[in-house]
Amino acid sequence: MNGKKMLAEAGRTTGRGLVLAVTALAGSITLFVLSVLSITFVLLGIGFFSTPYVLTAVRAHANRRRLLAATWSDVRIPVPYRPMPADLRTGVTGHVERTTLMLKDPATWRDLTWLLVDMTVGATVALISVGLFIYPLDGLVLAAGLWKVFEDNPFWYGFVPVDSQLTGLLAAALGAAIAAVGLRYGGDIQRGHFLLAKSLLAPNQDQELAQRVAHLTETRHDAVDSSAAELRRIERDLHDGAQARLVAMGMDLGTIEALIEKNPAKAKELIANARQSSAEALTELRDLVRGIHPPVLAERGLGDAVKALALRLPVETDVQVDLRGRADAPVESAAYFAVSEILTNAIKHSNADRIWIDMIHSDSMLRVAIGDNGEGGAKIGSGTGLSGLERRLGTFDGILAVSSPEGGPTMVTVEIPCELS
Repeated sequence: MNGKKMLAEAGRTTGRGLVLAVTALAGSITLFVLSVLSITFVLLGIGFFSTPYVLTAVRAHANRRRLLAATWSDVRIPVPYRPMPADLRTGVTGHVERTTLMLKDPATWRDLTWLLVDMTVGATVALISVGLFIYPLDGLVLAAGLWKVFEDNPFWYGFVPVDSQLTGLLAAALGAAIAAVGLRYGGDIQRGHFLLAKSLLAPNQDQELAQRVAHLTETRHDAVDSSAAELRRIERDLHDGAQARLVAMGMDLGTIEALIEKNPAKAKELIANARQSSAEALTELRDLVRGIHPPVLAERGLGDAVKALALRLPVETDVQVDLRGRADAPVESAAYFAVSEILTNAIKHSNADRIWIDMIHSDSMLRVAIGDNGEGGAKIGSGTGLSGLERRLGTFDGILAVSSPEGGPTMVTVEIPCELS
């Protein structure tokens, strides 16, 4: 590892450690105190109004840590919260029902336990990963001349009593050794922070199994609905497009048969129309087949299909593919149409002038990252195309993640577990 990479790694680990330490101390302590007070005030009635808001903030805090765990250390922490009924009443009754449902959710109490551990052990672990790079700076400063301040009263740097240039150099050597440990194990220490959070936030096996069954039931319904909608689209496109042209062509051929001897010139004109109709019908059928399963996807695989898709875009698009094999046809199809829909949204709404696509397969996971330099603001929510895409990917245990702050850039990540052959 060269000097620049070492500095970049040290800076990245230190920055992440500081973020974790600050959020663990400031965020977790504040939310834990507010949660305890709000839940206690439920006995007085006041808590029914404050508890839903406080616990919602706790869940947002925990979800933020889940996102950092996945992004920084590839630690996946499930989101186990029970969904709120859509027909909750408003007013005082609604607050009481919402508070009751949230307090009955086991995930709420796991969150509170995690807050307590996060503001103590979690913060300590994060600070250790920072100290491995901050503490060595003291050794360098002592070796640079600060040791002179401690000539009469030695300063203990670790186990080195610093009171001379020699001991200052020993302190610098010890600091270098500590920094080397940080470079080697700093990322692992931060991963340990996230694994600690996972052990507290993730549901137990029974709860995870129940959540898994509910998720499979929901995605099965979504898959059935999507299949029915796709069949209706195909029927509509056939009826309104190719079928109408074929019917018109048949009528032209009937007219040609009647006019071929009486009016050859008119018959010739109708033959030209019939030829044009047949060509247009063939084009529409090809487009329809491409929409069901593009030939290039079947023949050359997902990587080349996405590259072909990118060539048709009106925006400069860079595609990087690292796939050493092919996934099963349903997975390739799901990934292809997910990329297609995300690109369509980017073209329509982002006003971007550059798009990039990275596609890799590692650790039994197909990962596709799609970014653009547009205006941002994309989000997964009720009624959006990304929300429907997330449900369809759920059929394959897939994950859709969106990072799109206002002003951009936007990064959409699709992950589908699969093996390549």
